Amino acid sequence: MSEKALVYLKNNREQLLNKLSNFLEIPSVSTDRAHKEDIHHAADFIVTYLHDIGFDFAEKQATSGHPLVYGEYNRAGSNAPTVLFYGHYDVQPADPLELWDSHPFRPEVRDGRLYARGASDDKGQVFMHLAVFEAYLKAEGKLPLNVKVCIEGEEEIGSENLYEVLHSKKEQFAADFAVISDSGMVAKNQPTILYGLKGFTGIEINVTGPDHDLHSGMYGGAIRNPLMALSHILASMKNEEEVITVEGFYDGVEPLAEEEKKLIDQVPGESYSEATGVNETASEKGYTAKEHTMGRPTFEVNGMYGGYQGEGTKTIIPSTATAKITCRLVPGQDPVKIQQLLEEHVMNVAPAGVTVDVKKEKLSAKAYKVEPNHPLITKAATAYTKAFNKETVFVRMGGSIPVVEWIEAIYQMPIVLLGFGTPDDRLHSPNESFPIDSFDKGMETLIYYWNEVGNQ
Repeated sequence: MSEKALVYLKNNREQLLNKLSNFLEIPSVSTDRAHKEDIHHAADFIVTYLHDIGFDFAEKQATSGHPLVYGEYNRAGSNAPTVLFYGHYDVQPADPLELWDSHPFRPEVRDGRLYARGASDDKGQVFMHLAVFEAYLKAEGKLPLNVKVCIEGEEEIGSENLYEVLHSKKEQFAADFAVISDSGMVAKNQPTILYGLKGFTGIEINVTGPDHDLHSGMYGGAIRNPLMALSHILASMKNEEEVITVEGFYDGVEPLAEEEKKLIDQVPGESYSEATGVNETASEKGYTAKEHTMGRPTFEVNGMYGGYQGEGTKTIIPSTATAKITCRLVPGQDPVKIQQLLEEHVMNVAPAGVTVDVKKEKLSAKAYKVEPNHPLITKAATAYTKAFNKETVFVRMGGSIPVVEWIEAIYQMPIVLLGFGTPDDRLHSPNESFPIDSFDKGMETLIYYWNEVGNQ
């Protein structure tokens, strides 16, 4: 089984690309109330598609925010596994429009890439799954496994209501495993198994000194400068060897095993200087840049501001200063505990003469990792290699996808991250695009994977 589905994809390629273009034309921007109707239009597009290709059930389900699409195919039989496929149909705003080479919601193919907002994140990858389901059902009359579909409309605004839905509808979303295609490969046409994601948490530090900006000549040397106080606090939290010095921060961190170091070493090396413009990397002592990015915790100051920002000089002692901090976490770290440790450290080192307040980031997530040799992972790697004709590499990603941790926590099911994007896709930026190669080979990968998993 699967040959007919592969032939269907090949014979209907242009039709499928046109249908994807219709999907991409819908400006389903979740953060902008002006696009509320577009959000519903995108959800309706998926519901209609699922009905048209022969799913047993599909509907738009209300949440406290934007609707999600739920669908079921359950005719593979009780002995076949059930997969929960998750994706999202909402997209980032297209601004600034003047930086796009073509209209963000009028898809255009140029130089082997499909340009449009959502082409890679995540409409293009969601559509690939729908097209594969279509190929199976139209060409072979059935799917090799049972499928539950959960495609939400709030991922780009933090999946604000998804956790509540997943938790309150456990029976509806229960499955043997989950598959998510909202990630990418380390390079174009380099099949990549993403077997781990970092967790995420953060804080905001607010330092207050005098009740108004002061003349630095009249009060310098007598009044604590909030910006200097904040700099002192931040400098105490990570040393020059990139080691985080917050007491207890590394407690419970799983060591990076030698086998994992070997997997990371096999990942094609990115030129950090070419990609970022820096002349030297800076990683935690004892770890390479790739090892630190993929498998070790990080601490970053995302923004720091206070005082005069205009042209020239203004001789003041500013009244306030703020820093925004985020940490990427690894297995063994609890985001709530990390927030507590950060707050305790800040308050312990805060100098006299200023008032310090710590605000904790609401959105947090634990890290996720599945064993690289899990059967569902090894089958995915085999499917990738067969479709791309290149050995699959295994990576852990420095980014975070909160829904992954939620699904694991609520359902205790393995999650397979099958991503087909590339580093050149420009996610969230002007001129977002998706390689047509990834579209073709990605769907071929899914055919091989569903066939292998369904016939276990």
